[in-house]
Amino acid sequence: MDGVVTFLLTSKAGEAIAFYRDTLGFTYLRDDGFALVFDMKGVLLRVGKVPSFTPAQNTVLGWESKDIESAVDGLVEKGVVFERYEKMGQDARGIATFPNGDKVAWFKDPDGNVLSFSQHVTA
Repeated sequence: MDGVVTFLLTSKAGEAIAFYRDTLGFTYLRDDGFALVFDMKGVLLRVGKVPSFTPAQNTVLGWESKDIESAVDGLVEKGVVFERYEKMGQDARGIATFPNGDKVAWFKDPDGNVLSFSQHVTA
């Protein structure tokens, strides 16, 4: 195996390009007719184009952050709204902190795919 390819779905190709390229800052490579292709710092993201779909209710893709607060603030400045979940103990930014110190914040793309930022405690 030579690398990782990740996959999502979209029924809103134009909005997906703007979100993943302009909001998240990934390099848009092409529309190959079947999917929008992005370079996420060396990892390929293929966003398959479909007429419709129901997004999963769980996190489908996430990124590790060394400074989750700054990562969240940066996306809020670009208009991203972070999700709030009951009983997750999220702070004002929407960041949940777990008993071991790990932190997670969730947000959605234009199609409702649940994405996240995580900051894990290192041993």
